Parts: sequence; structure tokens; C-alpha cells
Amino acid sequence: MAYKPAWDYQEELFAGIINQKVANRKLPEGEQTETIDYLLFVEHPPVYTLGKSGDEHNLLINHQKLQEEGIDYFKINRGGDITYHGPGQLVGYPIFNLDHFFTDIHKYLRYLEEAIILTIAEYGLAGDRSPGETGVWLDVGKPTARKICAMGVRASRWVTMHGFAFNVNTNLKHFGYIVPCGIRDKAVTSMHIELGHEVDFEEVKGKVKKHLGELFGVEFIQ
Repeated sequence: MAYKPAWDYQEELFAGIINQKVANRKLPEGEQTETIDYLLFVEHPPVYTLGKSGDEHNLLINHQKLQEEGIDYFKINRGGDITYHGPGQLVGYPIFNLDHFFTDIHKYLRYLEEAIILTIAEYGLAGDRSPGETGVWLDVGKPTARKICAMGVRASRWVTMHGFAFNVNTNLKHFGYIVPCGIRDKAVTSMHIELGHEVDFEEVKGKVKKHLGELFGVEFIQ
């Protein structure tokens, strides 16, 4: 799905949860309507997104080159700097009411990271966290450190949107036109680069979903 329709759909679900939470506060406990949590998985055509605190100078090409390469570009309302989405990348958008789980954004991000770490471990890859840098990395603390999953979220009234971008079979060429996440001294990688072959995308998706369900203690109904 193209980035803008997916963003609009996120915003619709996000606003729906917030509006219901606000409405519930005006109702007696027995008359309140419980909100639903969502997990969206998508692959986007090539697109760069710049977070609200990001530096536009981290986009290294001009708009003419963007058009020539067929890459969209959006300034958006998540945290973090610039990142790339494209085919072969599993993008996950959890739209969760954290009142159902815990009201702690840092813990929430650690759970997202853990789901990816547990997933790649099933393929023999040792993922880790890099102090002060959100996401999942390989070879943390070494000159060969490289990011395999980027993260950036937005939250309001303890409702989340945006999420993670996990490089599964991603063509890394387009990362060369940006400073990914504003980090100049570390590389980006993908599962298929690390393993030397393409990975079953649907299988990876299923494993991420399983681990998120176990970490958050939920069962996905679709």
C-alpha cells in the first residue's frame, strides 16, 4: 500500500480509539465501550519519511532525483529522524491503547525491539539494542554495527501509532540517499544480506506477530 493511504488509515483508527476513550470518561463504568487494539502489517512502495524532530539535511538528494528514482517523501508526526520504506521490508503499525498493557512508552519500544530480536534469533542472528539509539542492531559496539530494524512512534492519551520498519528482503540501495535515522557512523542491513539468501516474508511476518502477541499478552483475532 502507498504510504499516504496507510498513514490516513492509521490516523482514522488512532483517532477512533482516542475519541472513544474521551467519551468513556463521561459515562458510568458499566456503560463504557471498550476500545480495540490493532496491528497493521504493510509493505510500502519506495518512500522516505521524516519525523517531526528530524533534520531535512539528512535527505541527500533533491526532489528531482526523488522523482527520477520513483521515491515518495513525507514529513510526518512520529518521533525520530529520516527513514526509508520499500518492498521487502516488513512495516508494522501497532495502534494500541496502552491502558490495556502499561503506560510506559520506553517499555513499549523495548517490547517492539524484543519482538524483532526474538524473530531474528530464530534465524541465527544475534540482535541487540544500541544505547541511546532506538531499534534493533547487529554487532553493537563494534565498527561493523548495523541496524536491521528502525523504529519511530507517536503517542497521545496513551494510544500509539507508527511503529517499526524491519528489513527482511529489502533492497538497501535507497538507504544510500539518506542518513538513516540521522546516524552517520553506522550501516543498515537486511535479513537476506546477513543470511545470504532471501527469506520467506510471510514466515517472518508470522513470527513477528507471534512474538508481539506473547510479549503483550494478546491474541490477534484476524
